[in-house]
Amino acid sequence: MRVINKVLGTVALAATMAAGFGATAASADETRIALVVKALGIGFFEAAAKGAEEAAAELGDTEIIYTGPTDTTAEGQIEVINSLIAQGVDAIAISANDYDALVPSLKKAMQRGITVISWDSGVAPEGRQMHLNPSSNELIGNMCVKLAADHLPDGGQVAILSASATATNQNIWIEEMKKVLPEYEGIELVATVYGDDLADKSYREAQGLMATYPDLDAIIAPTSVGIVAAAQAVADAGKAGEVNVTGLGLPSEMAGAIESGASQSFAIWNPIDLGYSATMIAHALASGEATAEPGATLPMGRMGEVTLDDEGNGAMADPFVYDAGNIDEFKSIF
Repeated sequence: MRVINKVLGTVALAATMAAGFGATAASADETRIALVVKALGIGFFEAAAKGAEEAAAELGDTEIIYTGPTDTTAEGQIEVINSLIAQGVDAIAISANDYDALVPSLKKAMQRGITVISWDSGVAPEGRQMHLNPSSNELIGNMCVKLAADHLPDGGQVAILSASATATNQNIWIEEMKKVLPEYEGIELVATVYGDDLADKSYREAQGLMATYPDLDAIIAPTSVGIVAAAQAVADAGKAGEVNVTGLGLPSEMAGAIESGASQSFAIWNPIDLGYSATMIAHALASGEATAEPGATLPMGRMGEVTLDDEGNGAMADPFVYDAGNIDEFKSIF
């Protein structure tokens, strides 16, 4: 197994992902999988590459080409894709910078016999064989409520601090939260407010929630901007340990909130698991072990299996939970 890090616009070998991978010529029986990210130098995607490396080690005879443009543009990814086509890689697993713009290049790759999947950030169905979502709307909605309820064994009041009132994904997740609320005895949703993904407005909205609802027990913020702002508002109000802030956030931004007690736990997808799963799926499709079609079940190694819907989409797993027990491990990654 070899893992290579390339900026393929210049087809230059930049670095090896792990010590001991010395040879640069792929053996004839190796499966070469290109993990194409939005841009190089981003911690989230470097963590995903570690997951891809783990999968390749399990699979054996697999080369991971970790690559992407230097900035998050469709043009940069198109250049990378064209270089990969010229190399004749076996599979491309891409986190896309544009849903539609990459389709012509990826269709060309598939016409050349290259397996193409998207993960994290998808492309239109005609440009890939399947898409791996980190999670699903249902799983995200349930996890957000569960994280609040886990620390409220006797029930309590919770409020939602969202992004904008028109944010499609946020509104879907809120609806999913409301669907599962009856399953959590004693949990009462008292308000939903919007911070427009602005730190200062989200902070003020969190202050307003605590003032309006003095018995408030938890704020659920399914937005990385809102959750940080709400945690800061709770800490500044001296209510850490009294009002628990949870939802979706980044470990690097939420480490302080975990340390202060303003947040007991929060969630987001684990990029290591995501890179691992995408690699396992790409290998299964490239080797003919599995096929991507509606209803198909594809193997993901230690992550289990994923079942595709009618448009070739699948959800990896529940959002990954971060708390005091693991925050130090992840805060330097993303």
